[in-house]
Amino acid sequence: MAHLSSSDGAVMTAIPTPPPGFRSGFVGIVGRPNVGKSTLMNQLVGQKIAITSPVAQTTRNRLRGILTLPQAQIIFVDTPGIHKPHHELGKVLVQNARMAISSVDVTLLVVDGTVPAGRGDAFIADLLAKSQTPAIFGINKADLQAVDRSEAIDASYADLAAGRPVCKFSAVTAAGLEALQQQLISHLEPGPYYYPPDLITDQPERFIMGELLREQILLHTRDEVPHSVAIAIDRVEETEKITNILATVYVERNSQKGILIGKGGSMMKQINSAARQQMQKLIAGKVYLEVFVKVQAKWRQSRSRLAEFGYCVEE
Repeated sequence: MAHLSSSDGAVMTAIPTPPPGFRSGFVGIVGRPNVGKSTLMNQLVGQKIAITSPVAQTTRNRLRGILTLPQAQIIFVDTPGIHKPHHELGKVLVQNARMAISSVDVTLLVVDGTVPAGRGDAFIADLLAKSQTPAIFGINKADLQAVDRSEAIDASYADLAAGRPVCKFSAVTAAGLEALQQQLISHLEPGPYYYPPDLITDQPERFIMGELLREQILLHTRDEVPHSVAIAIDRVEETEKITNILATVYVERNSQKGILIGKGGSMMKQINSAARQQMQKLIAGKVYLEVFVKVQAKWRQSRSRLAEFGYCVEE
């Protein structure tokens, strides 16, 4: 069974010698917010490592997902949605996403196949055109396309691709993903295993735990609360029978703290229960989760606070 990295991020499994003709490399998944980038990566690696939500701009960190096949190893780099930033956090996220375009071997631009190409897609396509990195256009949500509009929508993205390869798929149903994989592999150079074949992400379990808690906040709250949240996993203690996890949720205002806790603690009980269930799936064992909510005013506007919470410009 594929696994995550250890709690401190170290990789424990030996890396084998690749067979003849083996290809490998890094694929940056870019696109506007909410086009299905994280859902796609989860589907490709076969396990949930990136959180998904109807709320736009869910992804905050460049998260690596590892897909190892008999003939290739693809390291997917899931990036924050490229959008117009409104605070320091947004600026950091967009800068990291744009840097990913120049630091990978292939870029996969994921677009929403239920609507025609828009200004945001054109902006990202222009960034790709200025880059030396090979690019593939991925039309997602093929399963949701209206039959009478699909031809015109596909044509709008083909025009934007300007001769670059275009793949159509559904990240939810997995239809078309095998063809996408083969297209990506064809653009990779012969290379080594960068990670052990059974590893699916290089992120430590603590990071994934924090993301699973943040996901439930995204799913249970509305308005500004989801975007104002930062998570710290303060302590993880493993015993033979249970893993005890202590976490702190930081928000920017007292009103947001009240919404998160809810009347009589009802909202936090729901969030805690749902997050705990996801964490138990992650570690395949029982979890006791304790969560505190604290106010850290205007943390998204402070570079020092952003760094404390793990949001900094990546090299």
